[in-house]
Amino acid sequence: MAMKIRLARGGSKKRPFYRVVAADSRMPRDGRFIEKLGTYNPLLAKDSEERVKLNMERVQYWLDQGAQPTDRVSRFLEAAGVVAKKERNNPKKGEAGDKAKARAEEKAAKAADASEAAAEE
Repeated sequence: MAMKIRLARGGSKKRPFYRVVAADSRMPRDGRFIEKLGTYNPLLAKDSEERVKLNMERVQYWLDQGAQPTDRVSRFLEAAGVVAKKERNNPKKGEAGDKAKARAEEKAAKAADASEAAAEE
């Protein structure tokens, strides 16, 4: 059984609240889980101690059993010092799309034409 430590969403519409749970990876996001390990409330301030609460003993137990934390949960664990920090790099995310590149080239060409016309006069 492939175990995950992940978030299960609760709360009402536009008021998210998450439980950190240990669950079988084949179960739905908000479905059946094996154990509740903590909570995460993204509406609270980032420096609030109530924002992320974890039962570290149980989290460590599940990690020892081979459970894989999701990306968001692994960030919580990195902040708590339980898991070593991973190097993350996504250079393509900051890069402009094809259409934006085409618009920028077109704008640069128009500006170059305008500067040449002004230089000739």
